[in-house]
Amino acid sequence: MAGILTGRRRKVTADLSTSVSASELQSLRPAQSNNLPTSPNDDLSVISNHVNDIINNASNNHVNRNTSTQSLSSANKFNPRLIFSQIVAIQSLHYLALSFLFQVNHVLFGTDITIDRIFTGNYLNVWTAEGWIDNGAFLTTSIFGAFLLAFIVEKSKKCLDFSVTSFTIHLLICSFYEGKFPRSWDWWIMHVLGMIVMILLGEYLCSRLEMREIPLLLL
Repeated sequence: MAGILTGRRRKVTADLSTSVSASELQSLRPAQSNNLPTSPNDDLSVISNHVNDIINNASNNHVNRNTSTQSLSSANKFNPRLIFSQIVAIQSLHYLALSFLFQVNHVLFGTDITIDRIFTGNYLNVWTAEGWIDNGAFLTTSIFGAFLLAFIVEKSKKCLDFSVTSFTIHLLICSFYEGKFPRSWDWWIMHVLGMIVMILLGEYLCSRLEMREIPLLLL
Protein backbone atom coordinates (compact mmCIF):
# COMPACT_ATOMS: atom_id res chain seq x y z
CA MET A 1 0.00 0.00 0.00
CA ALA A 2 2.78 2.38 0.92
CA GLY A 3 4.53 1.55 -2.35
CA ILE A 4 1.42 2.39 -4.36
CA LEU A 5 1.05 5.79 -2.63
CA THR A 6 4.70 6.59 -3.17
CA GLY A 7 4.39 5.80 -6.89
CA ARG A 8 1.34 8.06 -7.23
CA ARG A 9 3.14 10.94 -5.47
CA ARG A 10 6.07 10.63 -7.88
CA LYS A 11 3.71 10.64 -10.89
CA VAL A 12 1.85 13.78 -9.62
CA THR A 13 5.15 15.54 -8.98
CA ALA A 14 6.38 14.71 -12.50
CA ASP A 15 3.11 15.95 -13.99
CA LEU A 16 3.37 19.23 -12.08
CA SER A 17 6.97 19.79 -13.16
CA THR A 18 6.04 19.01 -16.75
CA SER A 19 3.11 21.45 -16.63
CA VAL A 20 5.29 24.20 -15.07
CA SER A 21 7.99 23.81 -17.65
CA ALA A 22 5.44 23.82 -20.45
CA SER A 23 3.80 26.98 -19.08
CA GLU A 24 7.18 28.64 -18.79
CA LEU A 25 7.95 27.74 -22.39
CA GLN A 26 4.60 29.10 -23.52
CA SER A 27 5.32 32.36 -21.68
CA LEU A 28 8.75 32.62 -23.33
CA ARG A 29 7.68 31.78 -26.87
CA PRO A 30 5.59 34.93 -27.49
CA ALA A 31 8.47 37.12 -26.26
CA GLN A 32 10.84 35.44 -28.68
CA SER A 33 8.45 35.38 -31.58
CA ASN A 34 7.15 38.92 -31.27
CA ASN A 35 10.02 40.23 -33.38
CA LEU A 36 9.64 37.62 -36.12
CA PRO A 37 7.16 37.82 -38.99
CA THR A 38 4.32 35.40 -38.57
CA SER A 39 2.91 35.54 -42.11
CA PRO A 40 4.00 36.15 -45.71
CA ASN A 41 2.44 39.62 -45.55
CA ASP A 42 4.71 40.49 -42.62
CA ASP A 43 7.72 39.27 -44.62
CA LEU A 44 6.76 41.50 -47.55
CA SER A 45 6.24 44.53 -45.29
CA VAL A 46 9.67 44.07 -43.69
CA ILE A 47 11.33 43.72 -47.10
CA SER A 48 9.52 46.77 -48.49
CA ASN A 49 10.51 48.87 -45.47
CA HIS A 50 14.12 47.79 -45.89
CA VAL A 51 14.08 48.69 -49.59
CA ASN A 52 12.55 52.09 -48.79
CA ASP A 53 15.31 52.76 -46.24
CA ILE A 54 17.96 51.91 -48.83
CA ILE A 55 16.34 54.20 -51.42
CA ASN A 56 16.07 57.08 -48.92
CA ASN A 57 19.71 56.73 -47.87
CA ALA A 58 20.84 56.68 -51.50
CA SER A 59 18.83 59.79 -52.33
CA ASN A 60 20.18 61.64 -49.28
CA ASN A 61 23.75 60.75 -50.23
CA HIS A 62 23.11 61.97 -53.78
CA VAL A 63 21.75 65.27 -52.50
CA ASN A 64 24.76 65.71 -50.20
CA ARG A 65 27.16 65.07 -53.05
CA ASN A 66 25.38 67.56 -55.30
CA THR A 67 25.43 70.17 -52.56
CA SER A 68 29.15 69.67 -51.96
CA THR A 69 29.89 69.85 -55.68
CA GLN A 70 27.88 73.05 -56.06
CA SER A 71 29.61 74.65 -53.07
CA LEU A 72 33.04 73.76 -54.47
CA SER A 73 32.17 75.06 -57.92
CA SER A 74 30.80 78.30 -56.49
CA ALA A 75 33.95 78.71 -54.41
CA ASN A 76 36.15 78.27 -57.50
CA LYS A 77 34.01 80.57 -59.67
CA PHE A 78 35.72 83.72 -60.96
CA ASN A 79 34.62 86.69 -58.86
CA PRO A 80 36.31 90.01 -59.80
CA ARG A 81 34.91 91.90 -56.81
CA LEU A 82 36.21 89.32 -54.39
CA ILE A 83 39.64 89.27 -56.02
CA PHE A 84 39.85 93.08 -56.01
CA SER A 85 38.81 93.20 -52.35
CA GLN A 86 41.44 90.62 -51.44
CA ILE A 87 44.17 92.56 -53.27
CA VAL A 88 43.22 95.82 -51.54
CA ALA A 89 43.08 94.13 -48.13
CA ILE A 90 46.46 92.43 -48.52
CA GLN A 91 48.16 95.59 -49.84
CA SER A 92 46.67 97.84 -47.15
CA LEU A 93 47.47 95.49 -44.27
CA HIS A 94 50.96 94.98 -45.71
CA TYR A 95 51.69 98.73 -45.54
CA LEU A 96 50.05 98.97 -42.13
CA ALA A 97 52.29 96.23 -40.73
CA LEU A 98 55.38 97.80 -42.32
CA SER A 99 54.54 101.20 -40.83
CA PHE A 100 54.07 99.63 -37.41
CA LEU A 101 57.48 97.95 -37.62
CA PHE A 102 59.11 101.27 -38.53
CA GLN A 103 57.52 102.72 -35.40
CA VAL A 104 59.03 99.88 -33.39
CA ASN A 105 62.44 100.49 -34.98
CA HIS A 106 62.15 104.16 -34.03
CA VAL A 107 61.58 103.23 -30.40
CA LEU A 108 64.24 100.48 -30.25
CA PHE A 109 66.98 101.84 -32.53
CA GLY A 110 66.21 105.55 -32.77
CA THR A 111 65.66 105.55 -36.54
CA ASP A 112 63.77 108.45 -38.04
CA ILE A 113 60.23 107.97 -39.30
CA THR A 114 59.71 108.86 -42.94
CA ILE A 115 57.65 107.54 -45.81
CA ASP A 116 60.85 107.21 -47.83
CA ARG A 117 61.61 104.04 -45.88
CA ILE A 118 58.58 102.38 -47.49
CA PHE A 119 58.75 103.62 -51.07
CA THR A 120 62.48 104.16 -51.68
CA GLY A 121 65.62 102.09 -51.39
CA ASN A 122 67.66 104.77 -49.67
CA TYR A 123 67.61 102.95 -46.32
CA LEU A 124 68.02 99.38 -47.59
CA ASN A 125 71.52 97.98 -47.43
CA VAL A 126 72.51 94.32 -47.23
CA TRP A 127 76.12 95.10 -46.29
CA THR A 128 75.67 97.16 -43.11
CA ALA A 129 74.12 96.45 -39.72
CA GLU A 130 72.11 99.67 -39.86
CA GLY A 131 70.67 98.66 -43.21
CA TRP A 132 69.44 95.39 -41.76
CA ILE A 133 67.17 97.28 -39.41
CA ASP A 134 64.94 98.16 -42.36
CA ASN A 135 65.74 94.87 -44.11
CA GLY A 136 64.41 92.99 -41.11
CA ALA A 137 61.24 95.08 -41.18
CA PHE A 138 60.60 94.18 -44.83
CA LEU A 139 61.26 90.46 -44.27
CA THR A 140 59.04 90.41 -41.19
CA THR A 141 56.29 92.07 -43.19
CA SER A 142 56.66 89.37 -45.85
CA ILE A 143 56.11 86.71 -43.18
CA PHE A 144 53.05 88.63 -42.03
CA GLY A 145 51.90 88.72 -45.66
CA ALA A 146 52.06 84.92 -45.80
CA PHE A 147 49.61 84.74 -42.90
CA LEU A 148 47.42 87.25 -44.72
CA LEU A 149 47.34 84.91 -47.70
CA ALA A 150 46.28 82.04 -45.44
CA PHE A 151 43.42 84.01 -43.86
CA ILE A 152 42.26 86.10 -46.84
CA VAL A 153 43.01 84.01 -49.94
CA GLU A 154 42.89 80.51 -48.36
CA LYS A 155 44.06 78.83 -51.61
CA SER A 156 47.62 77.60 -52.02
CA LYS A 157 47.46 77.74 -55.82
CA LYS A 158 46.64 81.47 -55.66
CA CYS A 159 49.52 82.49 -53.38
CA LEU A 160 51.90 83.02 -56.29
CA ASP A 161 49.43 85.26 -58.13
CA PHE A 162 48.61 87.43 -55.13
CA SER A 163 52.24 87.72 -54.04
CA VAL A 164 53.42 88.78 -57.50
CA THR A 165 50.47 91.18 -57.75
CA SER A 166 51.36 92.74 -54.41
CA PHE A 167 55.01 93.12 -55.47
CA THR A 168 53.98 94.64 -58.82
CA ILE A 169 51.69 97.18 -57.18
CA HIS A 170 54.44 98.13 -54.74
CA LEU A 171 56.91 98.48 -57.63
CA LEU A 172 54.55 100.81 -59.48
CA ILE A 173 53.93 102.92 -56.38
CA CYS A 174 57.67 103.18 -55.70
CA SER A 175 58.33 104.17 -59.32
CA PHE A 176 55.61 106.81 -59.17
CA TYR A 177 56.83 108.11 -55.79
CA GLU A 178 60.48 108.45 -56.83
CA GLY A 179 59.73 109.43 -60.39
CA LYS A 180 61.96 106.66 -61.71
CA PHE A 181 62.30 102.90 -61.80
CA PRO A 182 64.10 101.43 -58.72
CA ARG A 183 67.76 100.82 -59.65
CA SER A 184 69.22 99.87 -56.30
CA TRP A 185 70.41 96.27 -56.06
CA ASP A 186 69.64 96.32 -52.34
CA TRP A 187 66.02 97.23 -53.11
CA TRP A 188 65.64 94.38 -55.59
CA ILE A 189 67.40 91.82 -53.41
CA MET A 190 65.26 92.52 -50.36
CA HIS A 191 61.93 92.78 -52.20
CA VAL A 192 62.46 89.67 -54.33
CA LEU A 193 63.62 87.75 -51.24
CA GLY A 194 60.56 88.95 -49.33
CA MET A 195 58.27 87.92 -52.20
CA ILE A 196 59.80 84.42 -52.24
CA VAL A 197 59.30 84.08 -48.47
CA MET A 198 55.71 85.24 -48.81
CA ILE A 199 54.97 82.76 -51.62
CA LEU A 200 56.55 79.68 -50.00
CA LEU A 201 55.25 80.27 -46.49
CA GLY A 202 51.82 81.30 -47.79
CA GLU A 203 51.50 78.12 -49.87
CA TYR A 204 52.51 76.03 -46.87
CA LEU A 205 49.96 77.66 -44.56
CA CYS A 206 47.18 77.50 -47.14
CA SER A 207 47.88 73.83 -47.87
CA ARG A 208 47.63 73.07 -44.16
CA LEU A 209 44.24 74.79 -44.03
CA GLU A 210 43.04 72.95 -47.13
CA MET A 211 44.06 69.59 -45.68
CA ARG A 212 42.23 70.34 -42.45
CA GLU A 213 38.99 71.51 -44.13
CA ILE A 214 38.43 68.66 -46.61
CA PRO A 215 34.77 67.53 -46.17
CA LEU A 216 34.09 63.84 -45.67
CA LEU A 217 31.39 62.78 -48.14
CA LEU A 218 29.06 59.99 -47.22
CA LEU A 219 29.42 57.00 -49.54
